[in-house]
Amino acid sequence: MAINIETKRLIMRQLSGEDWSLYYELQTDPVIIDLCFDQRSETDIKTGFESRLPNWTTDSEHWLCLVIIEKESGNKVGITGFNLADGIAEIGYLLLPCFHGIGYATESLEALLAWTQNIDEVNGYNAVVTKGNIASERVLEKCGFNLSKIEQNAYKIRGQLYDDHIYTLQLKSHRKLTVK
Repeated sequence: MAINIETKRLIMRQLSGEDWSLYYELQTDPVIIDLCFDQRSETDIKTGFESRLPNWTTDSEHWLCLVIIEKESGNKVGITGFNLADGIAEIGYLLLPCFHGIGYATESLEALLAWTQNIDEVNGYNAVVTKGNIASERVLEKCGFNLSKIEQNAYKIRGQLYDDHIYTLQLKSHRKLTVK
C-alpha cells in the first residue's frame, strides 16, 4: 500500500532508497542531534535507514518513516513517523534546520495524526522529548499532546544526563465504537 499524505504545503510519502542522503544529514547535523542523541557511526545510521525501508503495515515492528516534502519546491524538509506497539504509536520527527520555525513540524504531525485516525490498531500516541528541546515540546502541545511524565536522568547525550519528557495523546473512546 502506497502511503501518501498531503497538506496545504506538504506531501509525505514512505522513505525509499533515494532518501539516504536526507536521512544521513538528519542523523549527523549537529543542530538537529544536539538535544536528541549522540553522533552515531555511519554503519549504525545505515542500519537504522534500512530498517525503515520495508513497506509498513500495522503488523510491522519497524517505524513507519515518511519523508516530508514541500509541495511548491519539491525540497525534502525532513522525516516524521511512528512505531506502533500495543496500540500506542510512538511519534517522532526530524526536520532540516533551514525548515525550523515555519510550522512544518506541526503541519506534518497534524496530518499524520489525522491519517492514523483510520487505523483501528492505534489507541493513543506518545512522544519522548529530551528536556530543553522546547521547539519539539511546543509542536506536540499544539497538536494536543500533554506532558504526562518526566523521567529524570533518563538519557545520556555527550556524557551528560538529561530528563525525558513523555508526552501523550489519547484518542477519544467513541472513535473505537463500532456500528452494529
